[in-house]
Amino acid sequence: MQTDILGTAVLDFQNGNYTTDIKTYSSLDEEDIIPVPYLFRSYKEMPLLEKKALELAKGAILDVGCGAGSHSLYLQENGKNVTALDSSNGAIEVCKARGIKNTICTDLYNYKGEKFDTILLLMNGIGLAGKLNQVNKFLTQLKSFLNPGGQILLDSSDILYMFDPDEDGGYWIPEVEYYGEVSFEMEYKSNKSESFNWLYLDYNTLQRAAVANNLECELIKEGEHFDYLAKLTLKQQ
Repeated sequence: MQTDILGTAVLDFQNGNYTTDIKTYSSLDEEDIIPVPYLFRSYKEMPLLEKKALELAKGAILDVGCGAGSHSLYLQENGKNVTALDSSNGAIEVCKARGIKNTICTDLYNYKGEKFDTILLLMNGIGLAGKLNQVNKFLTQLKSFLNPGGQILLDSSDILYMFDPDEDGGYWIPEVEYYGEVSFEMEYKSNKSESFNWLYLDYNTLQRAAVANNLECELIKEGEHFDYLAKLTLKQQ
């Protein structure tokens, strides 16, 4: 059974037991941390790409991988109809404690319910696809949740910059299927997660995947560090 690292950490913070952050270990040979308070950030503390996505969110909204619920909470406080979805029991418990009215605790592929006008995939939500060869399956699932005229808003990053450039200005990339495929482990206090796959998509690869799945892809905004916000919509028949 997968340890609910994120859920345990945000529950501790919500209950006033914050003492340490989440450590991450990746196949990029990097050790990093996820500051738990950042998962509870206010609108003012959010990156510009997230602010833009929240501005564009309309109609019935599904916040996929909602975590501690900061995006859902902001939308709800501004009169929007939003549902927070996460597979972490702890995260959904925190969302409820923070006052989010509509919550769903399930894996994305197990969800069957109402349809939405906006699907949010923030904090690199496309990462949930895991690997590039799973993107078609992932987008097919998301499309099944969309109302006619609906939109998917997602941010991601081109992580090519994390690889070493060679003398010709190109990049030396290990022999992997796609350089944006990363495996992670998370550690919180004395608990460590199993390794899981996480995907970063450069915009051109996202665009090709969108076309292959009969979706229009629009670059909405670029961030300051190889990141971007994109909008996917169903092609008009």
